[in-house]
Amino acid sequence: MLTQSGTSVPSQDTAFLSETDPLSAFSDRSLLIVDDDKPFSTRLARAMEGRGYAVQVAESVSEGVAAVEAKAPAFAVIDMRLGDGNGLDVIARLKERRPEARGVILTGYGNIATAVTAVKLGAFDYLAKPADADEIHGTLMAQPGERADPPENPMSADRVRWEHIQRVYELCGRNVSETARRLNMHRRTLQRILAKRAPR
Repeated sequence: MLTQSGTSVPSQDTAFLSETDPLSAFSDRSLLIVDDDKPFSTRLARAMEGRGYAVQVAESVSEGVAAVEAKAPAFAVIDMRLGDGNGLDVIARLKERRPEARGVILTGYGNIATAVTAVKLGAFDYLAKPADADEIHGTLMAQPGERADPPENPMSADRVRWEHIQRVYELCGRNVSETARRLNMHRRTLQRILAKRAPR
């Protein structure tokens, strides 16, 4: 499903835009998010709209390529692994249609080497999941050839672990037994983790 989350900067969010925000220097703030993890993409879309982007969301390679063909965005955040293929196909098409576009690839920790290849193929940078809106915004705004500044308050190791468990849990249809099997974790241990609040 291809959805338009927003086409303009909402007036209530203009406080995020200031002379000190590098995004204010861009006349085109269109951002395409391509991710089949709907809870994640929905949260990210809202957060990025709050930072001044005009966000469009796609859930597959085919939808992402179609969005690029219709109107190549200035920015893109693309998951490496999608249900119908590889996010590299979207980034490659984006670079063909709009060479100056800034596209960030999101990848699991086990795919960092592939993400480096993605940068060579045209991605502006890559981030390991789970990445939050501050990290993504900072990466999109970094100067070419420079790494983004490290986040002031990065997620703790416990929070990264918790986010990973939650993601696998959702991908398994909230099936505790299947999630525990895939994570190689005892079912009761997983149940205790799921019952707790997210660590800071």
